[in-house]
Amino acid sequence: MELLLVVAIVLCVIAYTHYNKIVGAHNKAQRAWSDVLVYERQRIKVLDMLEPQVAGFQAYESQLLERIVELRTAIAGLPSAADGDALKSVSQSAKALLGGLSLAFEAYPDLKSVELLSNLMREVAEQESNIGAAITLFNLNVEHFNNSIQLFPGSLINRLSLNKSLITPFSDSQAASGFEYKPNF
Repeated sequence: MELLLVVAIVLCVIAYTHYNKIVGAHNKAQRAWSDVLVYERQRIKVLDMLEPQVAGFQAYESQLLERIVELRTAIAGLPSAADGDALKSVSQSAKALLGGLSLAFEAYPDLKSVELLSNLMREVAEQESNIGAAITLFNLNVEHFNNSIQLFPGSLINRLSLNKSLITPFSDSQAASGFEYKPNF
């Protein structure tokens, strides 16, 4: 009888521990996603400063202005729930925008506001770096959470009590296709 009580207590402790690990891992993934959203919204602020500069040259750069507005709209439309797939189009739009801005600088080297635009471009590049780091942390937390609900006994605890779903990590298929190394999985 005492042995049965000890076994029951041990099982309860294990269940409690794994339940808390799953909840903690889910919260970390959500917080990491929130960090990605914060950096994306900071990028909006930079784009808001960049927009009037580009608008001044709208006759030459109307397409570039449209991309800035589209990217800002896409960033604002990112879901509050963690979703790596939702970030793909935003990432592709940002890459297209940066490419367009670089071409604009090359095509119009005598612009009087080149210094201001250069500073804003540096800030956009810095935001890109911050977003990349935030995405890396997001994917690490997503992996940890997904493992916690897929591996035993966490899978059993999740199925019986939490019913949390897997979170999709962010992946950049365009970058992956240009990468030569293929691991042997």
